[in-house]
Amino acid sequence: MKRCITVFLTALMAFSVLGCASSSKISFTPGTYQGTAQGFNGDVTMEVSVDAGRILGVRVVSQNDTPEISGLAYERIPAAIVSGQTLAVDTVSGATYSSQGIINAVTAALEKAGADIAALRSRRPVSATAARSSRKETYDIVVIGAGGAGLAAAISAQQAGARVVVLEKMPRAGGNTIISGAAYNSADPGRQASIAMNEANRATIREMTGKAPHDAFEAELQQTVARQFAEFTAARRPGLFDSPEWHMLQTYNGGDYVADPALVRTFGENTLAALEWEISMGMQFTPDIFTVLGALWPRSHRPVMPLGTGYITTDLNYIEQHKDMITLLVDTKATDLIITNGRVTGVKASGIDIDYEFTASKAVVIATGGFGANKELRQKYNTQWPNLDNAGTTNHPGATGDGLVLAEKAGANFVGMDYVQLLPMGDPASGSLSGNIEQGVEDRFFVNKSGNRFVDEGARRDVMTLALFDQQDAYMWVICDRHSYPTPQTKNNFNETIEELVQQGRAFSADTIEELAAKINVPVANLRAAVAEFNAGVDAGRDKWGRTLWRIKIDTPPYYAGPRIPTVHHTMGGIQINTRAQVINRNGQVIPGLYACGETTGGIHGSNRLGGNALADIHVFGRIAGTNAAAER
Repeated sequence: MKRCITVFLTALMAFSVLGCASSSKISFTPGTYQGTAQGFNGDVTMEVSVDAGRILGVRVVSQNDTPEISGLAYERIPAAIVSGQTLAVDTVSGATYSSQGIINAVTAALEKAGADIAALRSRRPVSATAARSSRKETYDIVVIGAGGAGLAAAISAQQAGARVVVLEKMPRAGGNTIISGAAYNSADPGRQASIAMNEANRATIREMTGKAPHDAFEAELQQTVARQFAEFTAARRPGLFDSPEWHMLQTYNGGDYVADPALVRTFGENTLAALEWEISMGMQFTPDIFTVLGALWPRSHRPVMPLGTGYITTDLNYIEQHKDMITLLVDTKATDLIITNGRVTGVKASGIDIDYEFTASKAVVIATGGFGANKELRQKYNTQWPNLDNAGTTNHPGATGDGLVLAEKAGANFVGMDYVQLLPMGDPASGSLSGNIEQGVEDRFFVNKSGNRFVDEGARRDVMTLALFDQQDAYMWVICDRHSYPTPQTKNNFNETIEELVQQGRAFSADTIEELAAKINVPVANLRAAVAEFNAGVDAGRDKWGRTLWRIKIDTPPYYAGPRIPTVHHTMGGIQINTRAQVINRNGQVIPGLYACGETTGGIHGSNRLGGNALADIHVFGRIAGTNAAAER
């Protein structure tokens, strides 16, 4: 009896504590207050209205975050604070920095209202658990993942006449594409006609086409490129030489020849068509071609909209116009593939309060992205880098390798899983690409904490990152000048002005090299020598580091410096596919009814992906997967 009473009293006390946490009285000084905090792209200011005992309303006064990425946070979090009368609200996945900025700004406003912040942070809203329901639906195609690859697959399948449902576990579409640097690589003679061909460019082509080939595929590409370049030179054509085969040769060579030649060929032959396909749906690019980090050649296309928002906005606009044929479900996680007599025939999925069973009358497409945000998985396969347990990542939080788990259950084969790409371009605080001041490879260089250059800044990404790991604290500064930022309002590739970055302490500006050296705490003589060495390389077209990508000297103030560290960026390994984007099993056979595209696949990039090739990859193979899936019978 004593034991029963003790249990009862313990339970009663626990109930009382929980009740206090959810319904305790909190008082405010009635009025309207504002608070400001750091969001993703600068300050967030929120306004909060309160009476003596309740939060009446929360609204956004000002913010600079990208709507396509952070918009959902600005919708959900203020509503959750008001409905729950609490600061203990969940952040929105994929918009963590914006979410925290909103919460911190509201907190600052409530402090002005005299609130007990600790009590508001501990108060848990009373929420009723909704009863789950079940639903069965049938479509021609089920696409898992609503990043760039998944949306490309869905649209191409619809254009081939299929009814499609797209399942996305995150609260918004976009995946890694929407937060990417967004450069798209393709040979594009029209846009490259304005780029002057220099001797360093010519030497690069001669060297790669003249060396001993690794295999028959490289030999074939060398011969084709050599002939094309000879014809280009003899005809005295204007602009920069490029071709699909030159792009293939650099891709194959840059990935250490471990990519599947057939996939490399399919990739190279279709990049321009996929680019023009996106443009036909409304995607816009600036007229200039540049060289993104690790691209090895000036063939990178820059979207007009910031980051990768242009791709996703274009795709979502198309889907909205064709919603009778394409259904997009967010907050819906695929949990299992349905396999009938060896064929993939559907997908089981879990929504917020609905369990789904989708029948795919034609096929299923896996487009769930890579596993760069999965620390356990990337460390399991990592063989190249120092321990990655504490490494940051540029990836969104949903990049956890879910598609690999689904495909493995269906017997899929994996290739290249140990090829994990790091960039030397991570933000020191977050590991993200935000705050990166470079505008293109040709117009900047790197120095370490001693103010010395240490690598060819136009080299492969793995080469640059390995070199950075050898520097003190694996820490470097990107150096550029007014040529990269003609005005203080000029934005980087992540929609941040250089003025904002300087004000936030994420970049430094100076009118002289000596002043810049003092601000970033490097020896003046070393930084001065590094600038002189870079400028001499512009004249010579080469330097002691082997650099060949140059455009203009760094000699015009203001001068800028931004800090960077290594960060996990891309996983080259994944599900094995063929040129039709069909998934291959461990016996080398096609798995009927199953396709895959994008970063969840392997075999396209080899051991190292060239910068700018990912956006091309997801559109090329997304289109292929969707078109071929729709043709299934």
